[in-house]
Amino acid sequence: MVRPPLTQSDRARGERLGEALRHARGDRSMVQIATAAGISVETLRKIERGRVPTPAFFTVAALATAVGLSLDTLCRHLDDDLSRPGAA
Repeated sequence: MVRPPLTQSDRARGERLGEALRHARGDRSMVQIATAAGISVETLRKIERGRVPTPAFFTVAALATAVGLSLDTLCRHLDDDLSRPGAA
């Protein structure tokens, strides 16, 4: 199966996700959050920088739990970003 190329909207959503997770991480280190989520620090770094614009659902769920966000809150944050003027 060939995966369709990512759109600019997909990339922008990945960047917003990364920003939200980075903000929620606060003072905690990447090592702390990656360990709590059961992923590598490099994977967390890529997600936070938007280099993995479509991470797996269970990865996002684990990260949201590790930083203390519900998936509902995370989705609302991403939706709020979309409603701002000039958003992708």
